[in-house]
Amino acid sequence: MTGSTPAPPPTVRPFAVAIPGSEIEDLKQRLARTRWPDPETVRDWSQGVRLEHARALIDHWEHAYDWRRFEAELNRLPQFLTEIDGLDIHFVHVKSANPQAMPLLLTHGWPGSVVEFMKLIGPLTDPVAHGGNAEDSFDVVIPSLPGFGFSQKPTGTGWNVSRVARAWVELMRRLGYENWAAQGGDWGAVVTSALAAMRPEGLLGIHLNTPYAFPAQIPQTLSAEERHAVDTLALYTGELGGSNHLQGTKPETVGFALADSPAGQAAWIYEKFQSKTDNDGLAEDALSTDDMLDAISLHWFTNSAASSARIYWENKSAGMAGPKLTLPVAVTVFPRDIPRLPRTWIEDAYPALIHYGEAPRGGHFAAFEQPEILTAEIRTGLRSLRG
Repeated sequence: MTGSTPAPPPTVRPFAVAIPGSEIEDLKQRLARTRWPDPETVRDWSQGVRLEHARALIDHWEHAYDWRRFEAELNRLPQFLTEIDGLDIHFVHVKSANPQAMPLLLTHGWPGSVVEFMKLIGPLTDPVAHGGNAEDSFDVVIPSLPGFGFSQKPTGTGWNVSRVARAWVELMRRLGYENWAAQGGDWGAVVTSALAAMRPEGLLGIHLNTPYAFPAQIPQTLSAEERHAVDTLALYTGELGGSNHLQGTKPETVGFALADSPAGQAAWIYEKFQSKTDNDGLAEDALSTDDMLDAISLHWFTNSAASSARIYWENKSAGMAGPKLTLPVAVTVFPRDIPRLPRTWIEDAYPALIHYGEAPRGGHFAAFEQPEILTAEIRTGLRSLRG
């Protein structure tokens, strides 16, 4: 197992976040001038974000949220840029002190970024300091998807998940890793599945917290778990699928709607956290307000509403079935994920399944919501790949 790596090659450049103060002031001014819509005409979230909760979120963003605090947290991490396939790719690269650490590539989804993995970095790279065992150490590599965060925005078409996966293979090669594993949820799981389907030299196996394992043809007779999967898929593509549909069909229109309105950007992402986290009625039950605003602010300051939305447009033909994978796959299912798949379909899609775990709590954004549980599942799920 290749553990720690030599100094970055010349093609890898150090990076630090430095948002100008004028942009922070501009944000606060825009928030103060928000033109609010009329209140919803229902008592629930069926029409979208409720006005009272949006007002509370925006008020906190304007008056209490501290971007410089989060910027400093980012800059305490080793961050880099490297040009791959014509684009500068931003990534975090934290190496363990253990020379036998397993290199692990972590890929986020939408509306994610490197922010959703930040609470995993310490426990994965230094498990002893976080109640674990030294033999479970990882080096972590966390790239920002093209068009997301501080990665460059594509100016042409063609950046589908297969192209991203090829870029990730080059990134790991460039960092000097000979053998490595990969993990992802949401679009990160789609990219990670594409990596496993490619079977590049050195990829030992993967861990998914979003398994894309629906059968190509849904059986006529379904178990209770299989029926739940079908029902939650209908919810995902129907009532909860508004933003996905718009981003898959009109991402530039989404960009026009959100690029000039931080309140609109916040509501767009807040609704996703509300609908897909394991909460008791509010997203704040699963994520702190500052955690959500870290994610929202990163989208705002990088003006990535349109460029990040295009991942849906570039992959319009992608379905929930995914490829059948023969590489070793570990899966953790979270109870409030939507859709939630049954073990039978997961075992059929991944013949080389090396671990199946059911988390006690958590939803779609597992790394963000339940970092301790996901860390433990990654350790367990990938342990058999260590040589």
